[in-house]
Order: sequence, then structure tokens, then C-alpha cells
Amino acid sequence: MNYMRTAVLLAGLTALFMVVGFAIGGKGGMMVALLVAAGMNLFSYWYADKMVLGMYGAREVDMRTAPEFVSMVAELARRAELPMPKVYIIDNPQPNAFATGRNPQNAAVAATTGLLQTLNPDEVAGVMAHELAHVKHHDTLTMTITASIAGAISMLANFGLFFGGGNRESNNPFGGISAILMAILAPIAAMVVQMAISRSREYEADRGGAEICGQPLALASALAKIAGGAHAVPNYAAEANPATAHMFIINPLSGARMDNLFSTHPNTENRIAALEDLARQMGGYRPAPATAAPARGPWGGNTGGTRRGPWG
Repeated sequence: MNYMRTAVLLAGLTALFMVVGFAIGGKGGMMVALLVAAGMNLFSYWYADKMVLGMYGAREVDMRTAPEFVSMVAELARRAELPMPKVYIIDNPQPNAFATGRNPQNAAVAATTGLLQTLNPDEVAGVMAHELAHVKHHDTLTMTITASIAGAISMLANFGLFFGGGNRESNNPFGGISAILMAILAPIAAMVVQMAISRSREYEADRGGAEICGQPLALASALAKIAGGAHAVPNYAAEANPATAHMFIINPLSGARMDNLFSTHPNTENRIAALEDLARQMGGYRPAPATAAPARGPWGGNTGGTRRGPWG
């Protein structure tokens, strides 16, 4: 997806926020929504990364606390010609990862303990390379702003439903029924825009990550394992904050709620097929490996394989 299309979609998300404001408070509500959206974008630029990391209880690690993992990220960042990002681990059994930050100079990558325990080192390298590709493509700012606005749309729509939006004094020509419609339709529309922004970016990050780590099939294998784990292991923090789901490499939501009606991620099988095609182009193609017997990884715990990655 090119940057112009992303900008248009972000503008559409902001416009949707204003429509919800209009449905609740008429022209005055629309202007307030515009000001709030501008303020949220400014806040997201500076602080959304810290907010998202805080939502998931991420703890920063360094060469003293997680030397092998941090060394691996450092090597991948060097290959990608990126500044060294901050590195976080999330104590969560679901295998998953995401990147955040307003620019490559202020980026952070985070992996769950479930990911580090489930994947082998080559697969972990593929996942973190994918996240660094998001950083290199400047996707992280777009994703955090999208998460902030989409979450606010849902909250604002619910506020209008429960606190009597669309009254006669608001100059809203649609009446009180508009608040009910907005409460139903606005979150769905926000999810559709999130989906449109996220899906093509995931394909680009898959390709960029495969080029950074040099092993498309390791990333393909990682995606298969993460998808299986994400369906089997609930991520309660993500369920509580569904507007952040598009930030993860694989959708962390269980699908038990309406929040997962429109997936923000491409089909995993299609992503794996694209990586296998890339492996053929790069040479040395072989089918993506099945899950291997667990083994001790360089950061401790079961990693699901026996091979050490290029960092050790």
C-alpha cells in the first residue's frame, strides 16, 4: 500500500470520528470531535508507543537481562540499516509480537514470552525482522495513530448512545436515532478502515522481514506456529484493547467477540504462500518446516526447534 492511500484512509478515519461527533452533538459536536482528533494525533505521535507498551505490561530488556535476544535484534537492525530499537518482553503465553514508535530513531519492538518459548531461533529472527521492516517502512506511527482513533470512535459512539446524543438542542437533523446507529455502525466502519490500512502493510513487512533475516521460510514457519498459538491461547490484554489488534504480527483476538468480525490481518496461508514464492526467487526453496520437537533456546524455555540463529 502506498503512503498516499494510507493518508487517505487515516483522513477517512478522522472524518468518521467527526461524523460520530456530529451524530452526538450536531455541528458543535463535529467541531469538538475535530479538535479531539487533532489532539489525539498529537498525543499519539509523542506518547502512544508508551501507552501501548503499558497496556501489555511490556518490560524493557537489555544485554544484562536478555543478552541473546537483544544481540539478535541488534544484528537484525544492523542488517536493516536501522538504529537500535528498544527491546521489550511481554509476559504473555500467546506467541505474538509487535513494533511501535513514532520513527526509527524512537522505535521499540516487543515479543511475548509465548513467542520466545514456542519458536526456534531462526523463526524468532524472522518475526523480529518483520517488526523491524514495519519500523523501516514507518508503519509504526500509522498503526499507533490508527489504534488511538479507532478506539476513540468506539468509545465516543457508546458515549452518545448511553448519554443521550442527538437531542434537539444539538442542531442534529437526524434526531436521537443517529446515536443508536452510530453506536452500531461506527465501530464496524473503524474496523474496516483498520483492516484496509493493515493488510497490505503486513505483506510488505513479511517481504521486508524475509529480506532482512535472509530466511523467508523461517518467517513462514513462524507465522504458521503463531497463528496456531494465537487461536489456542487467549490474550486477555488484547481482548480488552481490540483497537490495538492490528499492531501484532498475527491477530491476537480469539474471534469470540464482534471485534474480530473483520480481521485486520491477511489470511495466514496467503502470507505463507507469498513467502514461499519469495524463497523460490531467492533460491534454495524448500517447503516450510512443520513444528519441530521443542528444545532449549538461547533465552531459556522451549523454543520448538534445535537450530541456533545467526546471532549465536
